[in-house]
Amino acid sequence: MGVDRLERVNSLLKRIIAEGIFSVMQGDEIPPGRFTVTEVKCGRDLHDATVFVSVFGDEDVKTRGIQHLQHNARRFQELVNRQVKMKFIPKLLFRLDRSIERGDAVLALIDRLGIEGGTNGKPDAAQAT
Repeated sequence: MGVDRLERVNSLLKRIIAEGIFSVMQGDEIPPGRFTVTEVKCGRDLHDATVFVSVFGDEDVKTRGIQHLQHNARRFQELVNRQVKMKFIPKLLFRLDRSIERGDAVLALIDRLGIEGGTNGKPDAAQAT
C-alpha cells in the first residue's frame, strides 16, 4: 500500500474517531470534551491502528480515560465501519499521547529562562540593532 494512501486512511480514521468521541463517550464518567485525538497510525496491512489521545486532567483521569476509550474500542470500530467501506476495519488500540504536555513543559522552561535572563522573552534594544 502506498504511503499516500496510508496517510489518507490515518487522517480519515482520526477525523471519524474524534467526531465519534462525543456520541460514543456520552454519559461516561469522564466527559468527552476532555479527549483530543492527536494522531492515528495504521499498520501497513490495515489490521491494526494505534489511536493517540491527549486527555485533559490529572494522572488518574488520564489513566481511566484511556481505559474507557479502550473499553469502547468496538463501538468506535462499528462507527468506522458504518462510515468507511474498507476490506478490513482495523482493530483500534488507544494510547495516551503526552506530546502536548511535553510541549507545555518546554514552553514553560523557555519562559522561565527569559525571565531569569532579564529579557522577559523580548529582544534587548542593543540586540535589535
